[in-house]
Amino acid sequence: MWVTSSLTTALSPAKVALGNFDGVHLGHQAVIGEILHDAPQRDFSLSQVRGEGAESELSPRLSGDRDDRIYATVISFNPHPQEFFTGTARSLLTPVHEKVDLLRSLGVEQLVLLPFTRELARLTPEAFVSEILQRHLQTQRVSVGENFHFGRNRSGNSARLRQIAQDYHMETSIAGLQYLEGHRISSSTIRQALTEGEVERANRLLGRPYQLQGTVELGQQLGRTLGFPTANLKLPQDKFLPRWGVYSAWVQLDDGSKVPAVMNLGSRPTVAGDRPTVEVHLLDWQGDLYNRSLTVHLMTYLRPEQQFPGLDALKAQIHQDCQTARSHLQTLP
Repeated sequence: MWVTSSLTTALSPAKVALGNFDGVHLGHQAVIGEILHDAPQRDFSLSQVRGEGAESELSPRLSGDRDDRIYATVISFNPHPQEFFTGTARSLLTPVHEKVDLLRSLGVEQLVLLPFTRELARLTPEAFVSEILQRHLQTQRVSVGENFHFGRNRSGNSARLRQIAQDYHMETSIAGLQYLEGHRISSSTIRQALTEGEVERANRLLGRPYQLQGTVELGQQLGRTLGFPTANLKLPQDKFLPRWGVYSAWVQLDDGSKVPAVMNLGSRPTVAGDRPTVEVHLLDWQGDLYNRSLTVHLMTYLRPEQQFPGLDALKAQIHQDCQTARSHLQTLP
């Protein structure tokens, strides 16, 4: 997938899904799906994401030099507009690298991460369509959600977008609000579910398990002395963390294999932890994980974090957590 933060290096013409898409949940996928229908296939195997908000390091290699090619494109914003206007750092369900992986898996060919600047915020809805969609991307089709707003002071909505797009002969698709089990699918609903430890509900709204991606770093190695060695995961600073406590999980290693696991998120009060940590114990697995990349797929919230009277009580509880986790991890997600 071609990733760029500059409109001058964006590929065109394009079919565009427009939005923040934090979480890439089922509602977002309904919007994105409208630009994937009949999208020509490309070979972007040479592309490498160089960093958050940066262009891919190498140009895409097309699978065929076709005059009618239209790139399936997602336009998102960096930083999140809410962070720009409030001046407060915002944690994300899907930091940039996670979003790239998820969009690529859906079949998106290009991600344009527009820098959300004061100049961009000042654009009227008409100027946004004219400058961004028409002039730079030669947009043939644009897809948004029913509740989408854009332009100066959020003055444009999905209906206004359709009106403006008609002047440029752009097709417009407006995806209705998506519901599951009577609840609207939204990033805020997913955040609330994760905050309350309702990871199974969050997973249903996402359409996949909520995940934590990071690199294993050296910890205090206390788990090893208790007979339960753990991998300490270093996460992106802007990653949204669910409720502190113990989870059953599937861990995907950097070789693609998946291993059942127990994860603890918290400050480890029994051993006087001084900062939040993510510790993962892989069940029935041995090996060196230092400096390796792991993806933890959260499945079930087992219990809150708690303080024990001593290490023996902690060890007994970890053993029980492992047994409980096994009962929840009978099949791969």
